[in-house]
Parts: sequence; C-alpha cells; structure tokens
Amino acid sequence: MSAAAPDGQDAAGRAVPRPRRRGRTTLLIAAAAVLGLLAGTCAGYVVQAGRTPTELPSLSQRSVPQAKGKGPEPLSARQDRRVKTEGDLRELLLKRPKGARDGFEEGTDGWLELAAYADSYEKPGEAFSNLVEAQYRRAAVTSWQVGSTYAVGIRLVQYRQEEYAGAADHVEGARFWAEKEKSTRSWPVPGTGDGQVFVHDRPETEAGYLPIYAAEAHAWRGDVAMEIWIYDTKPIPKGKIMDLAERQMERL
Repeated sequence: MSAAAPDGQDAAGRAVPRPRRRGRTTLLIAAAAVLGLLAGTCAGYVVQAGRTPTELPSLSQRSVPQAKGKGPEPLSARQDRRVKTEGDLRELLLKRPKGARDGFEEGTDGWLELAAYADSYEKPGEAFSNLVEAQYRRAAVTSWQVGSTYAVGIRLVQYRQEEYAGAADHVEGARFWAEKEKSTRSWPVPGTGDGQVFVHDRPETEAGYLPIYAAEAHAWRGDVAMEIWIYDTKPIPKGKIMDLAERQMERL
C-alpha cells in the first residue's frame, strides 16, 4: 500500500480536475488592483488639470532629532523559523520513539529527491511536471514501525515559493483528496489555520492480507508542507494522528 499523496486522479486512475492554484489567482487579483489604481490616477490628473494652481508650502522643515537608544534586537535562531527551515530540514522531523525500529524505506539518508517523490504518485510523469511547476525544492523524510503492524511515515516538503504558494497549495490538494475517501472523519489541527487530520474508518482489503486502516495529517507553515501517515491492522484513534501532527508542527 502506497503512502503517496494524490496527484489529480482518483483511486481507479481516472483523470479529475487539478486543484486550483491560489498563486495564479493572487497574480490576477494583483493585476486587477494595479489597473484600478492606474484608472483612478488618470481620473485624478484630469480633475487637477481644470483647477487653479495652489501655492505650495515651503520645503524647509524643522529638523527632527534622531531617537536615542539601540534598535530592536534581531530574532534568535530559535525564534526565526526562516533560520530553521534554511538549515538541515531533517533536524525538524519528529524523533523516532524509543523502542521503534526502521519503517518503510524512503529516499536516501533522510532526503527524498524530486524524481523519487514524484514516483510515489499514481502517474509519476504527470506528478513530476506538477511538482516542477509548483517549485519543489526538497523533502526530508522519516518513518518507523512499532510492533508488527503499526507504521508511521512523515514528510516535510519544502517549496521555493518564488511564484506560487507551493506549500499551501500542496496541503489544499492533499486535504481535497483525503476528504473524498469514504468513511472518513476529520478535525482541524490547532494553531495551523487550515491544517487537518483525517481518520479513515474503512480499511483497505486485499485477498490473503490483513485489512489496513489509515490516518493522515496535512498542514503547512511558511514554505514547508507537512504530511503524516499512520497505518495499522486495527482502527487508528484520532488522538494518535493528532498528537503527531501537533508535535511535528511545533517544530516548524
């Protein structure tokens, strides 16, 4: 069973509309605002042209003494999240709990390159193109297993965000598809805006294998999108996925 996020297709592989990119909408709104500003400015010039010139005040002004004292202290590395996310992203991943062992192998040395990340989608070629357009930068990953059936996987996916709000769009798409799963319950992740956790109450079944239950969490902060997946052969409580999501977001 794959832990991949959806890539614009349903479980049967049928093509469906890709989630709307907020970045493009923002550019359109900005362009409209600029056009409105220009139109207002032109109208102002027309009105002023018919008025009698008004005498301007003297340009000489009383000098204002400069404030004494030091300026504001710069943020510490702990307070400035930009410092954290520009460093080793793997350091921000939740640590494996005591007693847990290696989970499903992903990436190399905790990093997941673009091609490997795209390969986790139903249609890797299409996903690769979408990720390039979204300005994928890098992803840090970790996973672990407890007992013989309980498994956790976490990804921190970072975007360049020069043109699009890649992290927010990533989470928007993930939430859209998670909500489409039947027998799914969801709750907001406190302090994350639109972050959510999802518990899928209907297991996936296959002949000869135990049923697999899943839960997932999606949230973002700045240029980093968070994905968490839990799998088990028994129903997964809300508390387990919520605890992981809250603790992971606290580290971003």
